[in-house]
Amino acid sequence: MEDPLLTAARACILEVGLRRTTLADVARRAGVSRMTVYRQYGDLSAIVAALLTAELLGLLDEAREQVSALPTARERLVSAGVRVVEQLAVHPLWCKVLDLDPELLLPLVVDRFGSSQRAAVDQVAEQVELGQRDGSIRDGDPQLLATCLLLTAQSFVFSARVIAAEHKSEQTGPELRRLLEGYLRP
Repeated sequence: MEDPLLTAARACILEVGLRRTTLADVARRAGVSRMTVYRQYGDLSAIVAALLTAELLGLLDEAREQVSALPTARERLVSAGVRVVEQLAVHPLWCKVLDLDPELLLPLVVDRFGSSQRAAVDQVAEQVELGQRDGSIRDGDPQLLATCLLLTAQSFVFSARVIAAEHKSEQTGPELRRLLEGYLRP
């Protein structure tokens, strides 16, 4: 991550959580004035949104690279999705937010999408369209399919601890793979 403000925001959140992080803390850690932060991002929520989006898109890009040799768009999409979910379930930043400020995520689960989720849906929808063209993914509105895929995947991220505790396993990848494959198969 090259943006010093995002790097500083990440460090602050990892240290004290999302709710206790302030714009002044981010500015101080980045070695800039608060006005510099305001000019670049406007407010703390914009910094947090940019940080979470950058983190998620980075994971998506990395996963897409790792599965690029798979033969069909469905195989690439499912494999990348499973990888991202497994990484998010143990990602330090996401885990810190879940540990300290889980209530801040509730609106993003039940009311609306945040910028990170919208960016992910757009990327997944592109992959769905590729799969529809190569015949490996069923017909349907790519945005709707992508939205349903994201909601399924994020439930696995948010529930990783429950699955680990109830089933003494952190290996949910095969189960998620079955769900995604079945949903997408023509």
